[in-house]
Amino acid sequence: MARDNNREQRLDAPKGLRTGVLPLRKRVSRDRFGRFTEGVARAMGTPWFLFGLTVFTIAWLLYNTYGPENLRFDSAVYGFTVLTLILSLQASYAAPLILLAQNRQDDRDRVQMEQDRQRTERNVADVEYLAREVVALRLQMQDVASKDFIRAELRSLLEELDRRDEDAPVEATRGG
Repeated sequence: MARDNNREQRLDAPKGLRTGVLPLRKRVSRDRFGRFTEGVARAMGTPWFLFGLTVFTIAWLLYNTYGPENLRFDSAVYGFTVLTLILSLQASYAAPLILLAQNRQDDRDRVQMEQDRQRTERNVADVEYLAREVVALRLQMQDVASKDFIRAELRSLLEELDRRDEDAPVEATRGG
């Protein structure tokens, strides 16, 4: 009992892991089974699986048709009942395993779509912000003097200074 209290008081682990190992085991075993189902589904979708199943079935049929009669274990007379049962059993397990693997993939796709949606929303917000900034800069640029405007103003100031120099008395310029 003291050991359980110590486990709850630990601060070096996340809250979900402080209470014990059992929830972690359930999560790991469920994930391990899910990975197993995906592995089976992935293997059944390969040409090698189809090739292996075909070779197995042909070998089964050949052995139980042409093999020694006292060593045959599935009779052609009864329509290869054991082979039919084995293939039915394989199919009955394959379908749910494939569905479980598809469900896991759907869950991953759903999470990925949600992340993509959130990323798209952030991108749209960033683009809208940048568009507002560009508009604000354009509005500010309307108030900024252009090169041509500054040149024209400087020319007019130079002309005005030249006129002043011409109009000024000659004595004042000599330092009198």
